[in-house]
Amino acid sequence: MATEALSTAEGLVNAPLIHKGKVRELYDLGDQLLIVVTDRISAFDYVLDPAVPDKGRVLNGLSAYWFEQTAALQENHVIHTDAYKLGDLVTAPEKLEGRIMVTRKAKRIDIECVVRGYITGGGWRQYQTNGEVNGIKLPEGLRKNGKLEQPIFTPAGKNDIGHDEDIPFEEMARRVGAELSEALRDRSLKLYAFGRDFCAERGIILADCKFEFGLIGDDIILIDELFTPDSSRFWAEEKYALDIEIDSMDKEPVRAYLANSDWDKNSPPPRLPDEVVETTSARYKDIYRRLAGDRAN
Repeated sequence: MATEALSTAEGLVNAPLIHKGKVRELYDLGDQLLIVVTDRISAFDYVLDPAVPDKGRVLNGLSAYWFEQTAALQENHVIHTDAYKLGDLVTAPEKLEGRIMVTRKAKRIDIECVVRGYITGGGWRQYQTNGEVNGIKLPEGLRKNGKLEQPIFTPAGKNDIGHDEDIPFEEMARRVGAELSEALRDRSLKLYAFGRDFCAERGIILADCKFEFGLIGDDIILIDELFTPDSSRFWAEEKYALDIEIDSMDKEPVRAYLANSDWDKNSPPPRLPDEVVETTSARYKDIYRRLAGDRAN
């Protein structure tokens, strides 16, 4: 993998930029989309400086890998991931190789399809308040990080700005329809089960994850990213324990640095120290190697 971070693809792509997210940039190719995954990193709703080298390649590579692994289980939007196939659409394919995904255009369904196999994070905070998660009543006496008897589907309404909104399944059905909601729930639970078992064989616990779906005609298509450290909570089995904050296999070094700094979370965040950037980059590469093996080298 390269070591020079890519903060943006603007100027490298000869196509209209139609959306610039915290990490991804979407370019319009007519009847297709070009998704570029940059090395930008965010925390507490801020994009931080500097970018983390190779983070984008890991996210894109993992998504491409998982889309291949799950294609028979769920149709997805991928056409190809080869920057050199883009021809004159890009000015420096070597800078974009490993970072791009050309996809079919789908109408995004504005629901984050979240599946939780363990009670932790936001689900744990809900449970502590009322014994429920997204309106689902759970048994009394659960412990933080405990494995649930059965994974649960806990959707969220998508917000492009700020945090997504946890909603009960009934509200999801009101927003997008009962039939579509049931289909998304069933597909999400099947995908989680596949990912959970795959990860377990590699010494990793998939605690929870989120999926995004879109529609092409009447067909439900898996879009965006899949089982990455930005969309899933991975725990190394050797670090698993109850009643603690488990050091997840993602950008935890960044969150920890900011949480322990004097930053008030309402002003521009401090620049990340080199050692935090290096540690975070190594974390992303490690999870890629553990999940995808030789493909990550």
